[in-house]
Amino acid sequence: MQETLFPLLAAVAAYLVGSLSFAVIVSRLMGLSDPRSYGSGNPGATNVLRSGNKAAAILTLVFDALKGYLPVLAVKLWGQPYGLEEGTMALVGLGAFLGHLWPLFFRFQGGKGVATAAGVIFGLNPMLGVVTLATWLIIAWFSRYSSLAAIVSAAFAPIYQLLIWEAGPTALALIIMGLLLVWRHQANIRKLLAGTESRLGQKAGPTAHPASKPTHAAKARKKS
Repeated sequence: MQETLFPLLAAVAAYLVGSLSFAVIVSRLMGLSDPRSYGSGNPGATNVLRSGNKAAAILTLVFDALKGYLPVLAVKLWGQPYGLEEGTMALVGLGAFLGHLWPLFFRFQGGKGVATAAGVIFGLNPMLGVVTLATWLIIAWFSRYSSLAAIVSAAFAPIYQLLIWEAGPTALALIIMGLLLVWRHQANIRKLLAGTESRLGQKAGPTAHPASKPTHAAKARKKS
């Protein structure tokens, strides 16, 4: 009973931590517009940066990464007496990541999980975190596309783990997160192929809404 209860409780706790949408929280505290109302509509650091407030974007990035990193670190530091090993760390990391994608506290409308996934990876395997971060930085530097850097890094993280380290619960969690990250970037992939994707730091207006039809009065004024 204990062998299944403690890992389950740890995963649920991590999910709740992951459900804290810091893009929305930081924006509210700093008096900014809700990040779900402009740009890509994604509650993440990249979209917050489009508001023009770099401090808010940095805070969002840091806290989103920490909510993935700290639950895994907690299991690593204090889980062994309770029989919580690598499998639980991977499960907890996945729980925090899923919380960011579908946050309980924000009507299950979450972000794409890039920063949170990075935090999870650093918690599970710090060296893998460094290699994956380096991949993101290289792609982002040369392309100026945050989404492209995230997609490439998500694809390569489990490959690095399998080639350099070993298969196991960590690799499985990375594969699941990688697939979900790519899936959450479907719209970005379409924009990249069409050449309409926003570049890093590019400001964006409100999310698009269908144009309203002109009223009869407006038509009359136009004719006159």
